[in-house]
Amino acid sequence: MARIKNIELPNDKHTCIGLTAIYGIGRNLAKTICQDAGVEPSKKIKDLTEDEIAKLRKEVDKYSVEGDLRREVQMSIKNKMEINCYEGIRHKKGLPVRGQRTNRNAHTRKGRGKVVANKKK
Repeated sequence: MARIKNIELPNDKHTCIGLTAIYGIGRNLAKTICQDAGVEPSKKIKDLTEDEIAKLRKEVDKYSVEGDLRREVQMSIKNKMEINCYEGIRHKKGLPVRGQRTNRNAHTRKGRGKVVANKKK
C-alpha cells in the first residue's frame, strides 16, 4: 500500500484517481503529476514499484497539499473574518459565502429551521 504525505492511497484504483485522495490534488493535477513523474496514469496503485512511488512522492512535494494547504485556507478565512470583509461576515454568521440564495435552501450552512414559539396568532 502506497503512502504519500501520510495518506494511504487506495490500492484498487488507477494512479491518477488514487492521488486525488490527497487533499489539494484533483484530477488535472494528478494527471500532471503522473506525467512529470513518468508513471502511467492508468496503472493501478498496487502495481506500482517502490521507484515509481518515490518519483510520485518527489513530484507531490513540489505542491502545497494536505496540512500546509489546510492551514493556508484556514488562515485565509480567519484573516477575512478579522478585517470584516463581506466573506468574513458571512463566515461568522454561518451563511453561504459565495452568493447563493438563502431564503429557500442553504440548509447545509444554516442548519435545519429553528422552531419559533407562539408564531400562530
